[in-house]
Amino acid sequence: MTDLSDRIVRYGELKPCRTAFIDAHTPGSDQKENFTIIGGGVSESADQHVHISDQIGFNIGAAGQPPKCRNSLHSHRTAEVFFVLKGKWRFFWGRWGDAGEVTLEAGDIFNIPTGIFRGFENIGDDYGMIMAILGGDDAGGGVIWAPQVIEDAGAHGLVLGDNGRLYDTKKGETLPDGVVPMPVLSDAELAAFPEPTTSEVVPRYVARYYDMLALADKQPARVIGEHGMLIDKPGFDVDMIGRGSLPDAGYTTEKHEVLMGMTGHWKVNVEGFETVLAPGDTFAIPPNKARTITPAMTGEAALYRVSATDDAAGLTWVQ
Repeated sequence: MTDLSDRIVRYGELKPCRTAFIDAHTPGSDQKENFTIIGGGVSESADQHVHISDQIGFNIGAAGQPPKCRNSLHSHRTAEVFFVLKGKWRFFWGRWGDAGEVTLEAGDIFNIPTGIFRGFENIGDDYGMIMAILGGDDAGGGVIWAPQVIEDAGAHGLVLGDNGRLYDTKKGETLPDGVVPMPVLSDAELAAFPEPTTSEVVPRYVARYYDMLALADKQPARVIGEHGMLIDKPGFDVDMIGRGSLPDAGYTTEKHEVLMGMTGHWKVNVEGFETVLAPGDTFAIPPNKARTITPAMTGEAALYRVSATDDAAGLTWVQ
C-alpha cells in the first residue's frame, strides 16, 4: 500500500497568505487571504505557502474573504474557474467592472473566460471561501491588473516589479537592480479586452449547484470540457460526482486527477490507501492508480473532480 497522505490538503490545515497580490494594502481588499494548494499559483508574494508544488497540468488555489472584501479587477492568460465552497459572492467583469455581474452561492461554478478583466467580492454575512482552478502549470505567467489597481496600490506603498514580485515601499523595500515597475496597459492594449454583458456570459459559463447535483444522480455530471454543461477546453475537465455517480468497482485513469470536497463526506480508496474527504479537502491522485470513491455517510453529498487534458490551457472569449 502506498502512503498518499502527503497528497491530501485538509481545509482546516490551509495556510493563508495575506500579502499575495498588489491590492493587499488597498482599503476594501486588504483582508483577503490567498491559498496555493497545488502548483505554483499566481501569487506575487515570496510569503505564499505552496502545499503541493507538483506540476500536474493545472493549478488549484482558493481565496478566503470576510464580508464586503473585494478582489480587484484583473485578467489571466489561461483559464480561471471558481466554485463557491462557502458564502455568497458577486463576480463582476469589464474594464471598470461594470460590463456584467453574477451572484453565486455554495456549490455554483463559474468558468471565467480568459482575456476579460474580472473581480469578485464576498456579499454574504460570514467569512466566505471560493476554490479556484487555473489552467497550465505556470498559470499563464501571472496576473494582468487593470491600470487603476496598480495606481491605487502605489498610493498605499506596494509596487509590482516586472519580475512579478511585490515590493513594500512603506517597509523600505526597493526594486532590485534591473527590475522596473510593471508597466500599466496602454489604451490600445486595453481596447483589446472584451466587455461581454451578463446575458452573454452567464448562460455559457455559469452552472448552478443543484442543476449539477441532479445530473450527477446516476453518473458524473460533465460540467466543464468538450462535452460538458459549460462547453470549453481549458486544459482540464471538471465533473461533479454525486451519490450514485461511480461504480463500486472503481476505475483507473492515465491522467492526473484532483478531488475537491463540496458537500458531505467521501471515502476514497487508492490501491489500499483509504481516507475520508470533507468539504474543502483536496486530494491529488497520481495517474495509473486504481481508486474507488463512495459516500461515507447518508445525506447530501457532492464533490468536484478535476482531470488534466491535453488541450491548451484556456480559450479567449469569443463573441
